[in-house]
Amino acid sequence: MNSAQHLGTPLPVGATIVPGTLRARLEELRAQGAVLNLRDAVAILVPVAVEVADRHRRGELLFLHPSSLLLDEHDRYRVAPELAAKPPTLPRDKACLAPEERQGRPGNARASVYALGAMLYELVTGLPVGPGMRRPSEVIPNLPHDLEVLLGKALVADASHRPDDLKAFAQAAYRLAPGASVRPPTADEGHLDHDENFEVDVSLSMLPPEPVGASPYGVVVQARPVEAPVSDSTSELAALKARLESDPRPRYVVIREGMDHGPFTAVELLQQIASHAFVESDVLRDSFSNDERPVRDWDEFAPFAEQSRLNRDIKAEKEALERVVVQESRSTRGKAVFGLLAVGALLLAAGAWFITQRGQRSDEIAVQRETATDIDVDGGLNVPKSKRGGRRGVVGTSGGYPILAGGMSCEAAQAAYVEEIKIGGSKGPADITGGQYGATLNRGSYFAHCGVPESMSISICAAIQNGRAVGVSVNTNPRDGRIAGCISQGVRGLSFPSHPKLDVTRTSF
Repeated sequence: MNSAQHLGTPLPVGATIVPGTLRARLEELRAQGAVLNLRDAVAILVPVAVEVADRHRRGELLFLHPSSLLLDEHDRYRVAPELAAKPPTLPRDKACLAPEERQGRPGNARASVYALGAMLYELVTGLPVGPGMRRPSEVIPNLPHDLEVLLGKALVADASHRPDDLKAFAQAAYRLAPGASVRPPTADEGHLDHDENFEVDVSLSMLPPEPVGASPYGVVVQARPVEAPVSDSTSELAALKARLESDPRPRYVVIREGMDHGPFTAVELLQQIASHAFVESDVLRDSFSNDERPVRDWDEFAPFAEQSRLNRDIKAEKEALERVVVQESRSTRGKAVFGLLAVGALLLAAGAWFITQRGQRSDEIAVQRETATDIDVDGGLNVPKSKRGGRRGVVGTSGGYPILAGGMSCEAAQAAYVEEIKIGGSKGPADITGGQYGATLNRGSYFAHCGVPESMSISICAAIQNGRAVGVSVNTNPRDGRIAGCISQGVRGLSFPSHPKLDVTRTSF
């Protein structure tokens, strides 16, 4: 027996193997990491091929696989009818069935030729037939080329192009190791190539094309060295990928959302899986073997689909992390903008405070005098009367006092008020002091925006009635009409202590 590194589908959990079957022997060898040599394999299968040919000639249909072959009292494997009457349950037994048997119907002689070829392949390589399988010489060096020729014919997936002469198969197998078994009945090995009704087409074989030269598809297949034993998953995936890519035939169809896509070569299918066009839940059909199941259930393609899913998950996590970073960056920028706005507001407040304080300082230093005058007929004021008569600028009376319209100069307001009082108004002393008016007028903040230079002196006269300046006069030295108008407007916008009498207050800066 030869040792071999082999990969393949393990036994399902809880699966049972019937003792004494060829499957039990194969699993024992697999557990030891060993395979049968070619001579031992031929010794087992040649008698089986002759027996099965006789059974089919009698009209029997069989599920032929290693679990249906049982040791007899002479230590020879023979068909166990009760085991060959039902479909197998173990994955490696299923791999020995011809594609036409996958629907649950037992096979004829053509199906048994396929099964014997699959068992011969597994006996000498330790590997099952299926996608990614290698030619025997790539697994076990120095196996004869005639073995691969025989397997190429026996493993044709299309039954209409597969030979059906089991005794011709036994004859060809016997020639691989003469004397290893009882000589089979003489048969025409030419039936393994053609018959009266068909031609064997090895381009449809499950066995990959010749490793050197041109394949039947015009694709040059380079020879691949025998792979060294591998121990890590990355190397195992690389080796599996190399095996899959050694078969350039388009044979894989993917069913996605009820539609067929393909057929693809193994290379194209792996590219589609890597680009996320197909995922683990999509159904994959091998058009050669008619085996159909989700990608996740194919030992040959499931690892690549899983790797593709992991890449998608990593990409999704990365994108989610980038979104979090962007959101945090936006939040940081928002906080920075808010901070800048807060600083700007503080600077504006500080500037306003500085201007206000500067105006107050100027007011406190530059105020020279203030006066308040109570306006009535006994006030001793010598104001000329209007040539036009009474009620100039007066809009009404309140409590016997004339109410001025406003918008006048300080002098014009005095004149209008005195004239109206002399006509018949009330009189009495002012009951709001000059200090009360000065507390408002002397602040100076109302003209801080007028651009008054430090060297300019200002004189303000304000006629005040009912809490507002109804008459204002402003003189500046040096004269500046723009500044004077600006200060006048500021005075008219001030609120003073309210009283119906007209009071005049003056101040200087």
